[in-house]
Amino acid sequence: MRSSPARDTSGAGGHKVSNVLDKVAKSVQGTMKNDLRNVYLAPSRAKAETAIDTFVEKYRAKYGPAVECLIKDREALLAFFDFPAEHWVHLRTSNPIESVFATVRHRTVRTKGSLSPKTAKLMVFKLTDAASKTWRRLKGTNQLPKVIAGVKFTDGIEVIPTTESHAA
Repeated sequence: MRSSPARDTSGAGGHKVSNVLDKVAKSVQGTMKNDLRNVYLAPSRAKAETAIDTFVEKYRAKYGPAVECLIKDREALLAFFDFPAEHWVHLRTSNPIESVFATVRHRTVRTKGSLSPKTAKLMVFKLTDAASKTWRRLKGTNQLPKVIAGVKFTDGIEVIPTTESHAA
C-alpha cells in the first residue's frame, strides 16, 4: 500500500481504485477516489451504474486512460451485486488474501534457496494456517448453501421465483 492518504485503497475495490488512480496525477487522486467510492459503496447495481456513468462524463475528456481502466472491467466490478448483501463486505476487498500473500512472500524471500520443495510447501501451509486464525468471520454464512445451489440474488436480495398459474 502507498502511504499517501489519497492513495489508501485498502477498502472496497482496492485494486481497481489503485489501478485507476495510477493513471492520473496525484493532484486529482483525492477527488477521483471519492467519486470511485460512489461506485463501490452504491446500495444497488443501478446506482453503481449511474455512478460509473457520472464518473465517465466527469473524467473522460481529461483522463481517458483512467476512465477506460474503470469501464473495461465494468461487469466483473459490479458482480458482487449478484450475491447476498451480507457477503458484499468480503467481496469488495481482497485485503485478507493480500495480507496472507504478503506474509508468505516475506518469509519465502527471507529463506530463498534454503528450503526444499517439501519444506517450502510446509512453511507456506503453516503460515497460511497461522494467518487464518485472525481472519474475520464470514458474514451471512446462512446464505452460503443458497449461493452454492445457484439461487439468484439481485442487489443483494434473494430472488424468489414466482409461480404463476395459467387457467386452461
